[in-house]
Amino acid sequence: MTEKSDELTWLSTVSLLVLAGVALAVALIYTRAVMVPFVLAILFSYLVGPIVDWMQMKPKMPRGVSILFALLVVLGLITLLIMLITVSARGIADSAPIYRERLASMAESIFSILDRFEIDLGQAAILDALKNLPVFSFVRSTASGVVSFITNGFLVLVFTIFLLAGRAPGEVRVGIYREIDDKIRRYLVTKVATSAATGIFVGIILGILGLDLAFVFGVLAFFLNFIPNIGSLIAILLPLPLAIVQFDSWVHIGLILALPGAVQLTIGNVIEPKLMGDGLQLHPVSILLALVFWGLIWGVVGMLLAAPITAVLRIVLDRFETTRPFAEVLAGRLPGAEAPA
Repeated sequence: MTEKSDELTWLSTVSLLVLAGVALAVALIYTRAVMVPFVLAILFSYLVGPIVDWMQMKPKMPRGVSILFALLVVLGLITLLIMLITVSARGIADSAPIYRERLASMAESIFSILDRFEIDLGQAAILDALKNLPVFSFVRSTASGVVSFITNGFLVLVFTIFLLAGRAPGEVRVGIYREIDDKIRRYLVTKVATSAATGIFVGIILGILGLDLAFVFGVLAFFLNFIPNIGSLIAILLPLPLAIVQFDSWVHIGLILALPGAVQLTIGNVIEPKLMGDGLQLHPVSILLALVFWGLIWGVVGMLLAAPITAVLRIVLDRFETTRPFAEVLAGRLPGAEAPA
């Protein structure tokens, strides 16, 4: 009787958590315009909050001046991101017609071989599509994306002001708040540093190899490095189509793949784990599912935030006896499984 009661309790708990998760997902989608800037503001406050505390405690600067300095740092970061996005989009838009013609020329060479063997794959329609790629619609969509980013940046700035104003300098947190603070701050600082290093090295290597838009691919490598697991792979493969169009040597194309890939592997698998320590304690499958879930809810920004949000969820679930098995699953430790000797 006791086992049956425990089973019913467990099923009830799981059912309630599933219903709560569905309701939360609907609420997050509905409040996306506000929640995304708010979560970004929380992450920014984690980065600049220690600066505010230090300025108030060491140089004994007024609280308002400390917060103003931190906001200038946040505003500078947001402006830098906007500039990087704008310059990258402009570079792609300016170079698109050139590579459109090169791609059409390559396609004509391939289709001429197919025509010799009387193979019809709709070559004419494909060539027409290649010669009329929607470059200007891409520019318009990029411009609207930048405007949206600026709007979100303003909301991020407003939320950051209130979050920093509510901080108590030198406050020592304990328990679950201490664990969340330590893990998320270490994750963010490490991720920003390693992503910046990855973007710089990838941009320099591609520039030395003579690939056009090397700066753009460096910027993309920086942003994609925030997406766990699949982001680095996408960053490695992104230059491949342009390299095939630009270069005839397969050795050159191989170097464009191999050298940035070596940078990604070295920083992501050697340097970053050492800096991260025990990390977020999330299994790769949990991170992959989190990417899908948060990507469906908040798009690309959700994928960037998937890892820290899921880590906070794991920490919270681990604090309660009833939900601790779910935290163990997120960490890759199945209930009842014994650790290897």
